[in-house]
Amino acid sequence: MSRRVTIGSVKPWAVAAALRRCDLLFALLLLACVLSASARADEPDVIPRREAKRVLVLHSFGREFRPWSEYARSIKAELERRSPWPLDIQEHTLLTARFNNPGPEAPFIEYLASLYQGSLPDIVISIGAPAARFVQRYRGKLFPGTPMVLTVVEERLVNRSDLTGDDVVVSVRNDFMAAFKNILQVMPDTRTVAVVIGASPLEKYWIDEVARELEPLADRLTIVWYSDLSFEEILKRAAKLPPHTVLFWGLMSVDAAGIVHEGDIALRSLHAVANAPIFSYQEPFFGGSTVGGPMHSTAETTQKTVDAAIRILGGERPSSIKYQPIGFAPPKYDWRELQRWGISESNLPAGSEILFREPTMWESYRWQMLLITAIILVQAGLISGLLHERRRRQIAEVESRQRLAELAHANRYSAVGELTTSIAHELNQPLGSILTNTETAELMLKGASPDLDEIGQILADIKRDDQRASEVIRRLRSVLRKSPFEVQNLELNGTVWEAIGLAAAVADGRRITLSYVPAISDLPVKGDPVQLQQVILNLIINAMDAISDADMKKREVSVTTYRAGNQAEIRIADTGPGIAAGDLANVFNPFFTTKPEGMGMGLAIAKTIVEAHHGTMAAENLPAGGALFTVRLPIMR
Repeated sequence: MSRRVTIGSVKPWAVAAALRRCDLLFALLLLACVLSASARADEPDVIPRREAKRVLVLHSFGREFRPWSEYARSIKAELERRSPWPLDIQEHTLLTARFNNPGPEAPFIEYLASLYQGSLPDIVISIGAPAARFVQRYRGKLFPGTPMVLTVVEERLVNRSDLTGDDVVVSVRNDFMAAFKNILQVMPDTRTVAVVIGASPLEKYWIDEVARELEPLADRLTIVWYSDLSFEEILKRAAKLPPHTVLFWGLMSVDAAGIVHEGDIALRSLHAVANAPIFSYQEPFFGGSTVGGPMHSTAETTQKTVDAAIRILGGERPSSIKYQPIGFAPPKYDWRELQRWGISESNLPAGSEILFREPTMWESYRWQMLLITAIILVQAGLISGLLHERRRRQIAEVESRQRLAELAHANRYSAVGELTTSIAHELNQPLGSILTNTETAELMLKGASPDLDEIGQILADIKRDDQRASEVIRRLRSVLRKSPFEVQNLELNGTVWEAIGLAAAVADGRRITLSYVPAISDLPVKGDPVQLQQVILNLIINAMDAISDADMKKREVSVTTYRAGNQAEIRIADTGPGIAAGDLANVFNPFFTTKPEGMGMGLAIAKTIVEAHHGTMAAENLPAGGALFTVRLPIMR
């Protein structure tokens, strides 16, 4: 255990004894301890710690009920900023003032009594008149001897008979005449003022006070009271107000239907539907819903309240602190509301402050606009050059498309040349059938009693064969047609089916099975049907050539269409020998071919056409043998 050394506990004879028993160094150390203890003799053993001040804030209507909630929030923030002591701020809400028929206060009184029994707060700050009257009425039971600051209380609601030497009053004065004269000044054509106010006892008191105070304006204004309406009905009426009418927002704690309204939600709802401007004398409602005018200053009330609280907590007697009632501050207006309702700034009182003014484009973005102007000047020369280059590129793209169209057309002629036998076969069959049916009909007509039913069937066969031949010629003409690239909406399954129809006879002639499995759902794409059919024909002919050249036993070409996400796929597979591994990377290159008679342009043209349709084309070998070509095109959304 250590022993504290003080100047009184070390005697001169002890020092001498130490010098006799110890060496010189120990004696010197002992003297240093004595001197150090002597220097600290006047210092306290423990640094005093400031006790936290307990502050009770009592709300009249609720912590979030405007305008009092804004006063309370400002007072707490300023008190914490200025207080030299730690603060323990405790908040409670009275609430009974917000009902048409307030319930008993006894439970709330008992709750506060049990909460602060034996540990009273250092100060009580009441917000609003109902809270002030409550603490005055029950101070003896709840807070005997505790100093109080009764703030944000209208002067007419101060219960002066119950004031004691422990009270400081920070009151305000509602000058309704000044508020309504302001309305007439900024909007001279006003004839009617609809006052939005609730139905609680406090609000009914203010109805009488306002009506009495505004009696001198009876021949100038018509006052309409909404206190006997539900808020829902108030909203309906506010949306259909006659011309030359304004709204005056008083207080809405509870409407005539008994519905309690929290915060400024009711005011925002009114502002959203009202067809007339809204005025108020409370600053917390300013900045989003009301036009403005002379209003109570939250900052001034806060300053006096906090000043009184700090002085009381510092030991000053509350009876020595006196304030005059706080009137309206100089008027201020919301520029956005002035613009919305067409209120001229020339109508505003002298010395008015206009807030929330939206700056002009030049004021907001001066440097940005200067920078943009400089950039435009710098880029002006580049733009002319880029436009010239763009023109040259457009001409080059047009020429490129024309060359592609001509090359594709030549390629189609080449493909159709390979299909000549198939086309002739497809035409000979219906034409031969037409000839046979015609000769048969002639013989029957020469008979004594021709069978008209059978002749009718023969004519139906002739018509069907004629349509079949016409369809073959139509397909051939569409493939051979020389036209520019034409984008149109088409259904891919049908386009593929028409191309297969042209190649079917060639497959039969070569004893190759040509199968087609369309997708279950439609495949809507954008493209040129002639060029897409050319791609499909080229791939089918290449597949049949690969099977014929290799003389495979299994001779099949399968065409399938799929929907893969937002893409349509055409897959053409064959049972041929496949593509050599070293040729897979080159099959789409121009002039690359494995055929002795080939030019090597078919697949290159096909890929160019697919890419012009914003698609892709790929080739691979199948594991079971043969090649697979896949065409992917975007599906229309």
